[in-house]
Amino acid sequence: MPDRFSGPVAYLTGQYPRATDTFIQREVAALRGHGLVVETCSVRRTGAEHHVGDEQRAEAARTFHILEATANPLVTLRAHLSALRNPARYLRGLWLAWRTAPGGIRGNIYNLIYFAEAVVLAHHMRKRGVVHLHNHIAKASCTVAMLASTVSGIPYSFTLHGPDIFFEPIHWRLDEKIARAAFVACISHFCRSQGMIFSDPAHWEKLHIVHCGVDPSLYDTPRGAPAKRLLFVGRLAVVKGVPVLLRALQQVAAEHPDMRLTLIGDGPERAALEDEARALSLSGMVDFVGYKGQAEVAQALRDADILVLPSFAEGLPVVLMEALAARVPVLTTRIAGVGELVEDGVSGRLVAPGDPAELADALREMLNAPPEVHAAMGQAGRDRVVAEFDSAAEAEKLAALIANSALGADRA
Repeated sequence: MPDRFSGPVAYLTGQYPRATDTFIQREVAALRGHGLVVETCSVRRTGAEHHVGDEQRAEAARTFHILEATANPLVTLRAHLSALRNPARYLRGLWLAWRTAPGGIRGNIYNLIYFAEAVVLAHHMRKRGVVHLHNHIAKASCTVAMLASTVSGIPYSFTLHGPDIFFEPIHWRLDEKIARAAFVACISHFCRSQGMIFSDPAHWEKLHIVHCGVDPSLYDTPRGAPAKRLLFVGRLAVVKGVPVLLRALQQVAAEHPDMRLTLIGDGPERAALEDEARALSLSGMVDFVGYKGQAEVAQALRDADILVLPSFAEGLPVVLMEALAARVPVLTTRIAGVGELVEDGVSGRLVAPGDPAELADALREMLNAPPEVHAAMGQAGRDRVVAEFDSAAEAEKLAALIANSALGADRA
């Protein structure tokens, strides 16, 4: 990273910190470890249920909350008066908000709200001396980032994840966001290819692979003999495919009555999933334990024998990296960028999404495998994570890109 770089960097997400996005918190910590001053910003304040540890509570306390600030008339007035000192930038931002809005009155109203938030964020960044703005998730918060960059003149970048942004790239004007960004950090080659689809080839060189990573040292503990302990970690929502997992579990239950599945996470489908588990007579082997902190998830991985993630759509799940770093074989779906991390038959198994029978067959195979197979898979997975998904190394890449942007370096 260039050693002439100094000055705060603003880090923006829709909600920060969140129990489901601990990788962003780790990335912020890693950037600070590389010497960057990182000012965290969040559109909304997260609920107490997301503050599952001292680290989350500390991050929440130091984060600037844009909606709350925008709701204060005096703060908003001062921000707009400050922005109007450069009327050309202010009007360019307002016009950008209007012309990039989705169709209809509702879309225009939302983008004007994003503009109001962007003006407040721009004012906050100027007061803090921010030299670069980085955003995670390319939807609404990235619209705010793009507009705040236009109003303030502070360059911005964003991390492109998926999968949901790729469902509506035109709605969220992914093309415009890529065109205006200093650079885009893509979490996988698959993700980068999707960004290439929805951007002009002139901007493809802005798209860099920067993995979301983990600290492998946190998961480097000895493992005992397999004991048929299954683990799921994720949001309890349709996209994670948990009903498919429960149906697969039912197919295997008679052969392995001593297996147990723990589900860490919460979400809109939790009550329905608990009902389904009871209807499938799985209550005795399935535990729904809600959100857990990073340390608790790490302990759960140390206790697990197989991490199961039957998702229908993903970016590149960090929980798979955590499991592999802990030498836990994984059973997951053959989607998006997952194959860039998990090698079928080497560090786990990849199956078709949405197929309970295929998932059950793979689960049966893994439960019946001898301990040495589990050990070999676990070590292969850890080796991949150490080589390609170490959070410190990935943060160094991101820090260098941010520094080059802030210094006005050539970003060819």
